[in-house]
Amino acid sequence: MGQFNGNEIAVIGMAGGFPGAANLEEFWQNLYNGVEAVTFFTREELLAAGISPAMLDDPHYVPANVILEGIDLFDASFFGYSPKEAALLDPQQRLFLECAWESLEHAGYNAQSYHGPIGVYASVSSSTYLLYNLLRNQHVVETTSMQQLLYCNEKDFLRHAYRTS
Repeated sequence: MGQFNGNEIAVIGMAGGFPGAANLEEFWQNLYNGVEAVTFFTREELLAAGISPAMLDDPHYVPANVILEGIDLFDASFFGYSPKEAALLDPQQRLFLECAWESLEHAGYNAQSYHGPIGVYASVSSSTYLLYNLLRNQHVVETTSMQQLLYCNEKDFLRHAYRTS
């Protein structure tokens, strides 16, 4: 066995949310079974969602997307957010917080009582939620500082919150 210096890392818990799978076990089962996780939409569904007929007629347009179930079930108070902050928070960051907490549970650690260091490693992409939803909402722009919008959405501010009770 090699030398240890106290900086070793062990991955002991994992979590994730995926199209067609609420957790890693369902994800792997879907892969094993060849389950299609892409949702294909009818022309009528896309028109009702506001997609223009011209776009739908474009031969390069793909009428499909991936859907994450339960993304609207974020428990803001559990993670220490006010309802307004939660509404501004990019759904990617909401999902990150849920997965980080689930990873700790999966690993069998209680973040409130464990006295050693615990880390969560994650990645996130740029926020289209900010660009296509929040900045287009005049009420949000007029009632929220740009600093708060960026803090809740910019990928460089992926953050955590601790549950205190």
